[in-house]
Amino acid sequence: MSGVLVLGATGTTGSRVAAFLRGRGVPVRTASRRPDPRHVRFDWAERQTYAPALRGVSAVYLVGPVGVPVPVPFVEPFLEEAVRQGVRRVVQLSSSAVPEGAPGLGEVHRLVRTMVPEWAVLRPSWFMQNFTGPALELRERDGDLLSATGKGRVAFVDAGDIAAVAGHALTDERSHDTDHVLTGPQALSYDDVAALLTERHGRLVRHRSVPVEELAGHFAERGLSPEYAALLAALDDDIRGGAEDRVTDTVERVTGRPPRPFHEAILADE
Repeated sequence: MSGVLVLGATGTTGSRVAAFLRGRGVPVRTASRRPDPRHVRFDWAERQTYAPALRGVSAVYLVGPVGVPVPVPFVEPFLEEAVRQGVRRVVQLSSSAVPEGAPGLGEVHRLVRTMVPEWAVLRPSWFMQNFTGPALELRERDGDLLSATGKGRVAFVDAGDIAAVAGHALTDERSHDTDHVLTGPQALSYDDVAALLTERHGRLVRHRSVPVEELAGHFAERGLSPEYAALLAALDDDIRGGAEDRVTDTVERVTGRPPRPFHEAILADE
């Protein structure tokens, strides 16, 4: 392997993927939209940045353009350039809520599977890290944790476990050539999460279940575009219906160790 290009290298999973690879002696090139001597410059909106970022690497950790409802016009030419430059393997970050072919990330999933010689698509459940720092603030209102999930449950997954699976998918001798649904070890409701956060912080955190439209409006007030806010709120409604109430063995099967439980991940990331 001549090296791995990690897109989204300053983000939640990209930074962890880069650290995982470096810890195993794998040459890593990290990419960032902002000028930074530690990273190669890469911007989905500027096609001229694609080729320099890809030059000399054999694998890519692909985090698609954030907040773009139709990413194919950006990702398809990027993958064409990658294959042209000899990239053999691409590992894409997608979502457990998005099957292959669905609008957005699902369309990227199909591109990765059909355009690249070796591939894997990661479909993680919701991140445990959504309940730390600024990500938690997105769902807070007057000290309450807002959702439209009702009593629905999610097997939240640690970003470090996602990165470990990505690292294996990028470097294992045999290509995975599949999509991996990644979850944590236990499905939790937002009531359960609020209780765990209360225990962790020593202050009462209550879960308030609200209608989808109210949650979308709250997200928009916090700065998300109306379209993206509506999408996120609709995913909560899917959780209410049981779409994420599952636990998989993927993390342990790929990495050889069990996934990290919620309380440990929250403690480590604060």
